[in-house]
Parts: sequence; C-alpha cells; structure tokens
Amino acid sequence: MSYGIFSSVYDILTENVEYERIADRICSLLHENGVDGGLLLDLGCGTGTLSFLLEQKGFDVIGVDASEDMLSVANEKKYDEDSSALFLCQKAEELNLYGTIQCAVSSLDTFNHIDSIEKIEKAISLVSLFMDMNGIFIFDMNTPYKHKKVLGNNTFVYDMDEVYCVWQNSYDENSERTDIDLDFFIKNEDNEDYARYSESFSEYVYKIDNIVDIIKKCGFTLLATTDDYSKNEPSDTTERITFIVKKTETIFKDELK
Repeated sequence: MSYGIFSSVYDILTENVEYERIADRICSLLHENGVDGGLLLDLGCGTGTLSFLLEQKGFDVIGVDASEDMLSVANEKKYDEDSSALFLCQKAEELNLYGTIQCAVSSLDTFNHIDSIEKIEKAISLVSLFMDMNGIFIFDMNTPYKHKKVLGNNTFVYDMDEVYCVWQNSYDENSERTDIDLDFFIKNEDNEDYARYSESFSEYVYKIDNIVDIIKKCGFTLLATTDDYSKNEPSDTTERITFIVKKTETIFKDELK
C-alpha cells in the first residue's frame, strides 16, 4: 500500500492528533528510564510530524516507513523544519539500520497495518537487534475493543476546507481484520470543483497477550502498558494501548526467523 492520495492529505486529516502531547509523554517515559538523547528510531513515521518534534527535543532521528509517498511528504517538510532527520523506505519486518539505536517509538497503530503476527514478531525482533542494551521501545496498537466497537462497520465523514473525506469500515471478526475504504473529494486549483479519489487498506486485530509474549521472546522486558499516551492503566474500553518495553537480553541475527 503506497498511500498515494492519502499521504497528500494525511496531515490535514490528522490535525486533531495531539502530537505535542504524545512527544512530551514519550520524552517523559524515556527520561524516567534513563534515556535523554541519542539515536531514536521512529518506526512507521508517516509524514514525519512526530519525528520532527522528537528531533526538536534533542534526539537524532531515523524515520522509517514502508510508503514512498508518505516519506516524500516528510522530506518536503524536512526543509521547512530545518531538520537533519534521516528517512528510510523500509517495511517494519525488513528493518535494516546502519548501526545501533538508543531508543525507538512507533505511534498511531503502525503495527495494526502489518498483516500477520509472524511479521509483527519479526519487526519487534529487528528493533531489538539494532537497539543498545537497556534501550527503550515505546509503541502503540489499536485494541480489539476499538476494532469491534469503535471502528466496526461504521462510517466517518471529515469535512475540511481543503478536502472532504468519507471513511468506511468493514469489520470481519472471522479474519480479525478491518477493511477501510476512503473516498476523497479534493478541491481543484480553481477552488470551484472537486476531484474524487479512492484508496483502500486494512488494519489487523491482535490480542494483547500475544503481543506481550512476542515482547518477551524478542529480548525485551515489559515495563508498563498504558491507556494511549496517558498515565492510566488500560481498561476494557481502552481504544489504543501503549507498550513501554526495555531491552534486557541480547538477540542475535541468526536467531531471527
């Protein structure tokens, strides 16, 4: 999935995301665990908004995303941000860095876009492979509750000045997947007519216990889980769960599946 048209309007559609709050919370969690700088991996960085905020807070950032279109937007923004962040086009389960990192983040349900539990394990194991001992990895996922009760078979409409978006979900409990169909109506240059574009992709539903098992298998110790990026513990109605994990065991390349 390239997210061609989606990438061009992604920042508009995510204007309500509290990136500053997320960045502050991530930095607070890293500080609590002895990480106050160094090389940070932003896995699934999208258009780079969080990458730039974390760079401004003192980290050297490598942003990785599987979408060339998302990274094209990130690189365009890079000059306006006066940023030296490095952006790489790689799938999470094929991560290949040039050296080791001190910490990593993965936000806004990146892992739900990976289509198998085996690939998730490979991605987390590769983060571990490239991370220094005692490094911290913070990542989030949409919960089964959110897929069933919030996304479900619902339709959402976003009416912005620059774009009108109809977001339709179809939840399949048997395949544990939510299929997402997007219709974009984007103003032409004359600002009088709209052009229509469509894109589709899927998010996959994973049990929290399975993710916890993978964390342990990949050389990490689970420090905490929270309700989104708050200080609250997850509940039965948590929509996004955040994992805070610490690398405590060495993982070797020949051990990877």
